[in-house]
Amino acid sequence: MPIPIIDLFAGPGGLGEGFSSLRDHKREPVFEIGLSIEKDPIAHRTLTLRAVFRQLRGTKHIQHYYSYIRNEIDEPTFRKIPAVAEAFTHAEREARCLELGKADEASIDTEIRAALGGKDTWVLIGGPPCQAYSLAGRARRANDKTFKDDVKHFLYREYLRIIKVHRPTIFVMENVKGLLSSQHSGSPMFERILADLCAPAPDLEYEIRSFVKKGNSDTLEPIDFVIQAERYGIPQSRHRVILLGIRKDAGASRHDLLGITAAVSVRQAIEDLPKLRSRLSKGDSIEAWREAVLAGPSYVAGWGRPSEQPITELMRTSAQAATWNSVGKPFAQKPGRKPLLGKQTELQRWVHDRSLDGFCQHEARSHMDSDLARYLFAACFAQSEKYSPRLDIFPPKLLPKHNNVTKEREATEPIPFKDRFRVQCAWDPATTIVSHIAKDGHYYIHYDPTQCRSLTVREAARLQTFPDNYFFAGNRTEQYTQVGNAVPPLLAHKLAKIVRGVLAGLNRDSRRKTRNSTGYNRSIPDGPIPVRRQTELDLVQTN
Repeated sequence: MPIPIIDLFAGPGGLGEGFSSLRDHKREPVFEIGLSIEKDPIAHRTLTLRAVFRQLRGTKHIQHYYSYIRNEIDEPTFRKIPAVAEAFTHAEREARCLELGKADEASIDTEIRAALGGKDTWVLIGGPPCQAYSLAGRARRANDKTFKDDVKHFLYREYLRIIKVHRPTIFVMENVKGLLSSQHSGSPMFERILADLCAPAPDLEYEIRSFVKKGNSDTLEPIDFVIQAERYGIPQSRHRVILLGIRKDAGASRHDLLGITAAVSVRQAIEDLPKLRSRLSKGDSIEAWREAVLAGPSYVAGWGRPSEQPITELMRTSAQAATWNSVGKPFAQKPGRKPLLGKQTELQRWVHDRSLDGFCQHEARSHMDSDLARYLFAACFAQSEKYSPRLDIFPPKLLPKHNNVTKEREATEPIPFKDRFRVQCAWDPATTIVSHIAKDGHYYIHYDPTQCRSLTVREAARLQTFPDNYFFAGNRTEQYTQVGNAVPPLLAHKLAKIVRGVLAGLNRDSRRKTRNSTGYNRSIPDGPIPVRRQTELDLVQTN
């Protein structure tokens, strides 16, 4: 039977996807999401739809899910199909739209008990909202006197309350790296959180371990709990604090660590997706777009740097090659079933779905014509110089008309936010995909200068390692936000393997203790042996 999972602050379901996708040698699920809780109604819709997918997967009715995300049928038609309606009934029990800290605790506890179904061995996962701990969030609110009263500082206590009441065998808690340096009223938040998680109740203790270094909270440094995702096959430099909590009375002796793998680049993650042109925010047409792109090189005139001529020439060449007509659509059919050549990479095996036979949510967003020139310049500069240009070396004609750029420049002081326009370089893992991608795409410029655009939802989802059949609810802005807020599912899948190993070890230890307590030892073929002799054997084995 699958081991139950309770997922708190679930977002669009990245952690849950990783755990629920793990299979044993019989292809049966190791873990099963019993309950996922998320307050955002759009992310909750995504969670619900993914729960429907899991219910239909492996049955002939999965075709209806594919028809829906291919935009072949609308949602009312999809929901009216009997098998789908039944799957939604289950999904709506599993995925709950509730705000922890405000929703009725007794009701939540009742739902958790129902989801666990009386099982003692289970796993709690989730990541309390991180805005109060993130470096960016703290910087934005540096002069905000109400910041110290932000309830997000202590939402981890809702996670802690669930631990205290329901006593999971194992928990996995994720948060931003900024948690390590965050303080509240002069007190380090990480130390406070760690102490609370180690001893949630007088009769309940947990050993807090790292997924990347041996030891526990008594021997490890705070930085030892940080997972650098790009070291473990994720095409993104995402650094997050992830804690592995194991109930002390379970007696876990050891656990495996994440295995370091070769870096995966942006190009490896997204280059098979269809090439698109960006839209123009005003007066969009293929002719207007082409005119804006071709005008790009003129903005570099007078730059005065040694690389002006070669980069200008590369911009002209790229602008001439920018002949893409498509801006994308809700679902794009693959041009043909091309056989996959060679051995697939781990990421390809994870994200590709031949049954989908195309790509959903791969649509270009709209940009101003001046931004097309900036994107063309930045992508060509990165291609030539092997790094993304910062604002302090931008050609003057391409500098954005922001006060904090022009004023600082007039005052001969450093320009803040120098990486306001950032190319995701083809040969490296991406920078961290965050929810800010929903506001503009300047920090997520495509490496291909002929496309002159920022990343699509599907490209961002690829860098976050969401499978291609993962469908995000809401409008495009809401989709970007969900992708940016998620835990990479492939990373979560690797964490799930380690958790499975811990639980398997607990089962082996439990069986060994049972044999010892009853006086049986399978290494002795003659059946029962006296308790006295067993005790002597135990002494030999432990010395």
